[in-house]
Amino acid sequence: MTTPILAGMRIVEGSAFVAAPSASMSLALLGADVIRFDQIGGGIDYHRWPLTEAGDSLYWAGLNKSKRSIAVDLRSERGREIVTALVAAPGPDAGMFVSNFPSKGWLSYEALKQNREDLIMVTITGNPDGSSAVDYTVNSAVGYPHATGPADSSVPTNHVLPAWDVICGQTAALGLLAAERHRSRTGEGQHVTLALSDTAISTVSNLGHVAEAQLNREQRARLGNDLYGALGRDFPTNDGERVMLVAISDKQWTGLLKATQCSDSIAKLEQQLGADFFDEGQRFEHRDAICEELSRWVASHSLAEVARSFDDHRVCWGRYQSFIDLVDDDPRCSEQNPMMQTITHERIGEHLAAGSPLAFSKVDRRALSTAPVLGQHTEEVLVELLGLSTGEIATLHDSGVVASP
Repeated sequence: MTTPILAGMRIVEGSAFVAAPSASMSLALLGADVIRFDQIGGGIDYHRWPLTEAGDSLYWAGLNKSKRSIAVDLRSERGREIVTALVAAPGPDAGMFVSNFPSKGWLSYEALKQNREDLIMVTITGNPDGSSAVDYTVNSAVGYPHATGPADSSVPTNHVLPAWDVICGQTAALGLLAAERHRSRTGEGQHVTLALSDTAISTVSNLGHVAEAQLNREQRARLGNDLYGALGRDFPTNDGERVMLVAISDKQWTGLLKATQCSDSIAKLEQQLGADFFDEGQRFEHRDAICEELSRWVASHSLAEVARSFDDHRVCWGRYQSFIDLVDDDPRCSEQNPMMQTITHERIGEHLAAGSPLAFSKVDRRALSTAPVLGQHTEEVLVELLGLSTGEIATLHDSGVVASP
């Protein structure tokens, strides 16, 4: 086993929700030592759904894999002093802090950098002005709910994936690595700020929606499960399953026609319409007529038959699966995939978990560690990084400043 690619890097995290915990977890999965601090008893997301029957949060466990945990009374002056000292603890690859807590008072960048001038701090906010926002409130504002859902719907449709949180977390991790590279060259620390709403709006802009609205003055229509601008739609099979087909490239289009034995009927349709279906835009414009032909073939075959023909002809397709289907049937969500590992958490039990999706040719994947029990590493971290004695730690325990499981 080679040394993980971020081995030696140390990051302190104080956070809640998705974006900030996922940012530092992404770095932990690549070998960084991430030390998460929480209020004694846990923060606002320590018991967030989904839960096990015993009441343990699978949400919290999923976002905190491969981290270390300390539990501190953040309301006490001594507890705040401990966190401040941890953030500033020495080391050339330390002095990095990720948080979505308000950057003010003792947790402000100005206050924290007094103890370490080269501090790198990444702060995630809801809006650029620091006001509150979460994924759903941001998503409601950026246009997608008006372009999502059934074509005949008149109400906005939210997605259930916290996409902006996830993208924001990855962007925050990128920001920390960029700031660390700057520090390694110049010795300068800095405060990196990132707003959840900016993450969403930048993505919407990058995908052309802002220019489309500004220049074309068009509201993107609801397309149901269709793919915008190309041929893509869902189809039922004769055994109650459902598949998604996509034909973006000429090769995918040709393979789809061969797999569904629709080459002749589609050619006739093409001639009747005076269209060129090797033009991606024209496939989209005539999608209803094309999909009527394709649906006859799919609806007359079972999922197994469809899968065999599609795979033989290299069709771009996917089966609609529930989360249970994914776990039970999909080899990509199993130990056949090197990203996936079976881990055993002392409270949750044995389960599959994902490591980093990044694969490096010169570095092995890091073996996963389970999410810690709250405060699991309190004594270890206080001794290792702050040099406290067992007596000093016992006094902190007795006074309720720190806690362990």
